[in-house]
Amino acid sequence: MTTKRTKVQKRLLLALLVIALACAGALWWQARIWRPDRARFPVQGLWLDEHDGPAEWRTIKGDGADFVYLTASEGRDRRDPMFGEGIDAVRSAGMQAGAVHVYDLCAPADAQAANFVTTVPREKDLLPPAVALDIDSRSCPEPPGEAALQSELTTFLNQVEKHVGKAAILMPTRAIEARYHLAALLDRNLWLVQDYLAPGYAGRPFVMWTASRRARVAGLDAPVRWVVAAP
Repeated sequence: MTTKRTKVQKRLLLALLVIALACAGALWWQARIWRPDRARFPVQGLWLDEHDGPAEWRTIKGDGADFVYLTASEGRDRRDPMFGEGIDAVRSAGMQAGAVHVYDLCAPADAQAANFVTTVPREKDLLPPAVALDIDSRSCPEPPGEAALQSELTTFLNQVEKHVGKAAILMPTRAIEARYHLAALLDRNLWLVQDYLAPGYAGRPFVMWTASRRARVAGLDAPVRWVVAAP
């Protein structure tokens, strides 16, 4: 009797395991294909950098992308040598294009601004530039204080905005916002980051939202960041 009961229990556990794996697989697949509702967010696109591999731009547009932001520069000296060709290809495919600078908390603002302005052309049809900010212990093991970051970031923004002729968008992660409160200190539009659920960590509305960092998009081999614009 005990042996029979043990066999039943094992079968039940196996069945539960199969169901759990099936549910996990379904959730994983749904996460890959999920995008915010077009009725709520009619303008959608993505943010790519050189690590995302080759792109088939017309295929990407056909899969629903209205715009593409490309990482142009990082810190004081890193830049994407294919950025110029990339924005031309994006626009030739019928999408809007924008530039992202990945800000280094420890690098001088003047050097970072120079890196950006020598990479990004002064063209009116480009989308407002975006500045991505996160805490990176590798590039900046001793992050600056709040006042120091605000001062340096303001210098950077002033130089970049003078170059492009339009206000930049700040892209603080949750960790950056919790530490530096940039949304309250700097009067700039916000681009927030949170998978699947609309973020509210900045305390005021966003104009851009990275809704998924693992979206599958036709025309790209690897998962990428899917972004929507606030209506």
